[in-house]
Amino acid sequence: MTTEAIDAGRAGERLAAVDGLRGYALLGLFLVHMCELFELYWAIEVPPSAIHDAVFGIFAGKSYAIFALCFGFGVFAMMDGEARRGRDFTGRLAWRLRLLLVIGLLHGLIYRGDIIQVLAVSGLLMLVINRIRSLAWLWAIAAVFFLQPWMLFRIAAALSGQAWAVSPPNFTHDPAMPIYLTGTLAQTLVANLWDGLTTKWWFMFESGRISQIMGLFVVGLILGRTGFFGEGDRLKRIRRIAIPVLLVATLALRVFRGDLATLLFHDNLGGADWVWTMMSGAWIDLGWTMLSVLLFVEVRHRLGGRILGWLAPAGRMTLTLYIVQSLVFVPVFYGFGLGGYQAIGQTQAFLIGIVAFGVQMLFATWWFTRYRYGPLEWGLRSLTWLKRIPIRRS
Repeated sequence: MTTEAIDAGRAGERLAAVDGLRGYALLGLFLVHMCELFELYWAIEVPPSAIHDAVFGIFAGKSYAIFALCFGFGVFAMMDGEARRGRDFTGRLAWRLRLLLVIGLLHGLIYRGDIIQVLAVSGLLMLVINRIRSLAWLWAIAAVFFLQPWMLFRIAAALSGQAWAVSPPNFTHDPAMPIYLTGTLAQTLVANLWDGLTTKWWFMFESGRISQIMGLFVVGLILGRTGFFGEGDRLKRIRRIAIPVLLVATLALRVFRGDLATLLFHDNLGGADWVWTMMSGAWIDLGWTMLSVLLFVEVRHRLGGRILGWLAPAGRMTLTLYIVQSLVFVPVFYGFGLGGYQAIGQTQAFLIGIVAFGVQMLFATWWFTRYRYGPLEWGLRSLTWLKRIPIRRS
């Protein structure tokens, strides 16, 4: 077997693993969106339910994080693939990110919770970080992002008596939500041009998600360089040690984060308690995210790709399915459509989501028997290279 064939086999293995993980993240994010009634949950009184606790406990704050990690790996895969062909992909990547931003902004007109534009803007950082060759430096950069330096600075400002640091978060002021409940389609589009957009970005910034996303980009890059997804046997020992250690650390932080705040700040956050709650919550979600990734890879290797491999086709057309989910279900729940938020509870929304995702998996599986790329994935690839890429399988 030639070296090229071996390299192609390894690349196929690692991409299949990441496609499956991306499909898992898409499932989780979709179920969260369904249980949120595509954000309208936060504007109406919904009785607590076991479904809510289960879906949010397993997926909320973790699924988008897995997307970010896969995004960082994707940057590695594209840059590494072109480097092997003797080409620098940096300029094309910058262009691709601009295309993604446009797609995200258009999608955000219907659903302001769009994450594509967040990944596209934050991804510009990868143009620089990808040039750092030292893994030690990359781990250090990721750690800085995960420590949430801006939120630590805000706590320090609050402790010193700065009024701005103890003001309520800007994302709690949400003038767009009443329009989502009762407005027309035109009113919803207009609201998302500014009010919905700014509320989303305030949340991403003030909750620490931007910093966490950037850290996960770097971790995805590191995992790509170390062969984490494609060479499971080589890293099996490290993975199996990391799983229980990470589980214990995450549970400990969840149980003792109040005591940790007292230890660090002597039980006086100067009015910035919500900042600590957001920051420590992001650390807990990060722990569950990394644990989810480790367990996913462990189960996949133990089962030889069975079961979890069913998610791979959906993972290969994540962009298409993610946008179609909004185009179908935002009108189902929002006031300009069927107004389903008034009649559909979380349990019903969850069950609808399970069935709908099953349909998406079947569609994706059928699609890839005939085509090489998902519909929007093909369009993005063609625009990236500014030429028509063949889509049909020969």
